[in-house]
Amino acid sequence: MNEVTIKNSGATFTPIELADFLADKLISELLQETATSYTILDPACGEGELLASIARKFSASNNKININIKGFDTNVEYIISAKSNLLEFNFNVDIQNQDFLNTQGVCSGPLDLFNQNVNEEYADIVIANPPYVRTQILGTEKAQEIAKRFNLKGRVDLYYPFLIAMTNVLKKGGLIGVITSNRYLFTKSGESIRKFLLENYEPIEVIDLGDTKIFDAAVLPAIFIGRKKKSNKKHPSEPCKFAKIYEELNGIDKHIIKSDSVFQILNTNQSGIYAVNDKKYNYSAGLLKHASNKTDIWQMTNTDENQWIEQINKNSAFLIGDKFKVRVGVKSCADNVFIKQTWEKESIIPENTLFKKLISQENIKRWCFSAENDLKILYPHYSANGKRLVIDLKDFPKAKKYFEANKDQLAGRSYLIEAGRKWYEMWVPQNPDFWALPKLVFPDISVDARFYYDENGSVVNGNCYWIVAQTEQEKELLFLIQGVANSDLMAQFHDLCFNNKLYSGRRRYFSQYIEKYPIPDPRKESSKQIIETVKELNKRTALNQDVTELEFKLNDLVNQSFGYYGL
Repeated sequence: MNEVTIKNSGATFTPIELADFLADKLISELLQETATSYTILDPACGEGELLASIARKFSASNNKININIKGFDTNVEYIISAKSNLLEFNFNVDIQNQDFLNTQGVCSGPLDLFNQNVNEEYADIVIANPPYVRTQILGTEKAQEIAKRFNLKGRVDLYYPFLIAMTNVLKKGGLIGVITSNRYLFTKSGESIRKFLLENYEPIEVIDLGDTKIFDAAVLPAIFIGRKKKSNKKHPSEPCKFAKIYEELNGIDKHIIKSDSVFQILNTNQSGIYAVNDKKYNYSAGLLKHASNKTDIWQMTNTDENQWIEQINKNSAFLIGDKFKVRVGVKSCADNVFIKQTWEKESIIPENTLFKKLISQENIKRWCFSAENDLKILYPHYSANGKRLVIDLKDFPKAKKYFEANKDQLAGRSYLIEAGRKWYEMWVPQNPDFWALPKLVFPDISVDARFYYDENGSVVNGNCYWIVAQTEQEKELLFLIQGVANSDLMAQFHDLCFNNKLYSGRRRYFSQYIEKYPIPDPRKESSKQIIETVKELNKRTALNQDVTELEFKLNDLVNQSFGYYGL
């Protein structure tokens, strides 16, 4: 199968070590049971790695248990391999070459499984690594058909309808062990999945495998192990175990524990810094307490970490979201037309009054703006009487000529025209009045915090978020927020509370995270000193002066303001 086909189908084969790890977890949950028969299902079995692993575990147990193995896959080659891999086991094996989702009846809703009888509940155990693919990659017709059948809205990963379909056929009291992307644990778009899992399962364990590169794929995986509820209780009765492991890239002064493999680490309950060959991993294990709101982010922190977070929250006066709205930057859906670094090389150059400086993830530094990526955006919007308007091309002949030279691409944004907008507008232009106001800007993805203060009237690109100050008092608060957000303490808080990193230690700075950043009382002496220190940091960095000592001072002040004590 070629690379494109694999990508579009979401095929991600499960490594043997991971398959054995998950199978062991499920078997350990069955030790207290006295059942004499189990039906095991993998709805996207690929070459049968997961089914073979759990079959091997059952064979080794020497128990006289009747095992029925059921698998589905749409690829004939995989089916042949799966059947071959399961030949050694003296079990009933039924591997079918069909799309498991097509075996499901129409759902009246993804969250009302206890009120429908559209499918037979036949599986005692589900062990699965469903496809990782956004539904839009499937094509409009297929995506709409899946969305309609499972009553889904918006853009979701294909593993969500798989979760619903697997739950449909799992017996009440049955076990599920599923490997998916870890995104649903901590993103706003994962709310519906978190709610679904808490409404339908008693969670047993959640494991965030982070950036350990267990898979040869761009997806960061997670494991969910749960037991399907026998009745539709309002909330899981007990906290479940959690573990998370990420590569440690920073210098550390903690004790380092030697380990043979990532899986050896995962089989311990001891949090700490582990070394496997030349790599170090930060491993945390504890209890995941479910918030009363089923859609809340799942905070995976141990006892010591919880005490530290409590200390931070106790010494905060407000959250950023209490005082400010965190906005995303502009989105043109045609950046090659609107954004350039070398406009002077264009054969047609629009009127100079339509250009604005652009702050983008390429040119944000922690305390200043980098002139190395001097981007400018063609911005055809303005405000009048508090309303956002778009320019009349008759008043800007050069811009008219430029836009018309790119009309095929711009007019191809049908959603914009269908919304009653001009074909040459930006899709999300934001409020033009706000660009002239003081604002704090930060990139969506960054290894380190880069909260930059701007009062130069720049536009913010869609790969960044921003906070605008509309009064002098709010302007002072921006400096306080900048200092706290750029501190070592807040980097630690971010990692603990949102546990959202990509490969190579890159963090995601979603608006829903930043709105939950705690800020100390601005009236405190330490807060006032933070503000003055930040102003000096911004000034010195703009002059390319060394700020190492000032940053040390800032970190000390932030620690003081939160009554900091170390983990």
